[in-house]
Amino acid sequence: MTSTLRLVGWTLVAGLLITPAVAMRFSEEVQWTPSDFVFAGIILIGAGVIAELAVRASGTWSYRIGAGLAVLASVLLLWINGAVGIIGSEDHPANLLYLGVILAAFVGGVVSRFRADGLSRSMVVAAVVQVVIGVVAVLRGWGQGSENWPQPVIVLSVVFGLIWLASAALFRRAARIHRAAPPSAA
Repeated sequence: MTSTLRLVGWTLVAGLLITPAVAMRFSEEVQWTPSDFVFAGIILIGAGVIAELAVRASGTWSYRIGAGLAVLASVLLLWINGAVGIIGSEDHPANLLYLGVILAAFVGGVVSRFRADGLSRSMVVAAVVQVVIGVVAVLRGWGQGSENWPQPVIVLSVVFGLIWLASAALFRRAARIHRAAPPSAA
């Protein structure tokens, strides 16, 4: 089962990297530069490696899915900000604040040695940071004048906040499962 999922995952990464190259042959609307491919490759391959490490870190599916959601949120946050931006356009400097969300999740993971209980708390912190950035952006008017302002900031803050909280809940469940498991004989 795990080897099939690995194959599907890496095939998906390759497909996501190949799709724009193929689309550029048939449409003038898709115009990626070499740096776009490098950016996408780093993000997608990095996400794949992190997913591989998460699978090896725990045998519980709640841990694995929680890690998958955290990786998904990080990738989408980077991708959306790089492509169009959340606050105004992709060039708006306030979008750099969203790197703090990913940093909070990662640093929390490192500090907790990627244990489920610590990761659960880290994902809650990431959700709070995500929403706080959105609230501050709306209150300060960052990105005002962009299309549909402020709906994208509000909607994406809520959606990403919920993804981070779902990840936290799954890690919390994995921690409970780990605590309930009988100690292994040494």
